Parts: sequence; structure tokens; C-alpha cells
Amino acid sequence: MSYAVVLGEALIDLLDGECAGDRVFRQVIGGGPLNVSVGVARLGGDVSFAGSIGDDALGTRIVDFLTSAGVDDRAVVRAPVPTTLAVVTFAGADPEFRFYGTPPSYSLLTEVPRDLVAGSAVVYCGSIVLLHAEFLAAARSAWSAAGGLRVFDPNVRPSLLPSATDVDHLRTVVEEFCATADLVKLSHADAAVLYPGLSLSSMAGDLLSLGAGAVVVTRGAAGALVAVGDERVELPAPVVEAVDATGAGDSVMAALIAGLLAEGRPDDAEGWSRHVSFALRVAGLVCERPGGAVAMPTRAEVAARYGSAV
Repeated sequence: MSYAVVLGEALIDLLDGECAGDRVFRQVIGGGPLNVSVGVARLGGDVSFAGSIGDDALGTRIVDFLTSAGVDDRAVVRAPVPTTLAVVTFAGADPEFRFYGTPPSYSLLTEVPRDLVAGSAVVYCGSIVLLHAEFLAAARSAWSAAGGLRVFDPNVRPSLLPSATDVDHLRTVVEEFCATADLVKLSHADAAVLYPGLSLSSMAGDLLSLGAGAVVVTRGAAGALVAVGDERVELPAPVVEAVDATGAGDSVMAALIAGLLAEGRPDDAEGWSRHVSFALRVAGLVCERPGGAVAMPTRAEVAARYGSAV
């Protein structure tokens, strides 16, 4: 049976909003890679989540949510620290994050079972865990042991990169993983932090020249850029009535992984574009719902929303 292994963080998001006229922070389960794993499961894929989670009540809530969503938790480690909180605010279209809790509960994974990784069809890695030496070492080990396709998403959080030196270090790590990735997915906001001044097409070309098999750049309501070899395809996003963009990029990654599990790696830009077009519809539906992992849809829900089989 084909399955994916998703490495990364799980935490609690506090989403800025209103309730009965009062300003509140709504608590939801989150973390980009956790959202990805839940999204894969809801789209019908088999998936394991590998990460460290606090040993408190919030951590238990996260684990219970993962298992209820159909995500395998054999590679989850419970760490003796409080679960990290991420306060999410919106100054524009993209969410801004501030993290609370030291050490971060998501940073303490030191090992992923090698047999789990070696037997997988897809291994996902990326996001803020790569800023922590122990998790980075575990991710490198899992990446090298991957038995199938490798997908990567830098999922940059500027608040965790206070200096140019921090950005330079992350860029070096990102390029290390991109060099052996079958797919790199990143947002236009990620590109602006890591490669300021470069056009998205030029940036994608640079990542392809490092060794990436395909590059997908999401552009919010403007859709996505697909880059494979010398080909560049710009795809539109569906028109939706957005209420919350939290988790939209993660849902794109989830849909792409689900597609890889079902059909394998596409041979050309046309094949990748078909997968990305579906992923953009998934993201559009996520934007029409409040919040993160709980907003990840099933294939039936995507088909019902857009009036076509998927």
C-alpha cells in the first residue's frame, strides 16, 4: 500500500477574529505539516505524521485529532514541554505568525523510524522545524532514507528570521533539500524572503538547476506557476468567497501529495499542471472555511463545490 510520511510541526494556532462583537483569538489545531498530513488523509491518501508534540492537554488534543482524521501517529513523539502556541494575525492577504513556548514543542524530534521512511511512496519535509538542529538532523536522515518521491516546502515564517544571517542560513538548508527533491512547492511570500528581487520564473529556474524535478509557486488569488525543465505554466485560481486563508498553501501541498500517491510522478509540465489545477480548487474551498486543519476537504466535497468529478 502506498503511503506518505510527513515530517514537521504540530501546534495550536490562535487565530485573530471577532465573536459577539469582541476581539478574540480562536484556538485551532495547526502547524503547516500537520495540516498537510490531515489534508492528504481527507483526500483519501494513507499518511503518517512524524513530529514532536507537547505532553500537556493541548498535545493530547492534537494527537486525538490526528488519529480521528485517519493519520497514522506511530512516528509522533510526546515531549515533556508545553505545546507551542502560534498567534496568527492578518495585515494583508497572507497570515503572520508569532510563536510562544521555549523550547518549541515541535523542535524535539530526533529520529524517524527508518523502515517507515524507506517503505514510503512519498516523504514530505520542510517548514520551521528546519531551523532547529535536532529536527534538521532527523529530517536529513529521513530524507536520505526515503524509498520513494521527495517533496519539499520551505514554508518560511519571517518572524523567526530576525537577521540577514538567519535568512542566508535557511536559504542554504532549503537549497540542500531542493537539490534532491522531486517536487518543491513554495509561496510567492516564501520566494520574496529567500530570493528578493528575483522573478518567480527565474527563482524557479534556479531551483530546477539545483536538481529539483518540478517547482510549483503559489500566488494566492493569482493562482500558481508550474515550472518543469524549460516550461513555465501559469494557472488561475478559482474564484471563491474567501473567509480565511489559513492552511490554503498547506492544502495545495496535501493535494499534490495525494496525487503523487494515486498516480505517481507526472512525466511533464502538462501532468504537473493537472495536479496543480486540482490543488488550487482544494485551496479555494479551504479559503471559504474558517481555519487550518479543520478546513481540509474530502474529494467529494471538492467535487460538490466545483460541480465536477475529481
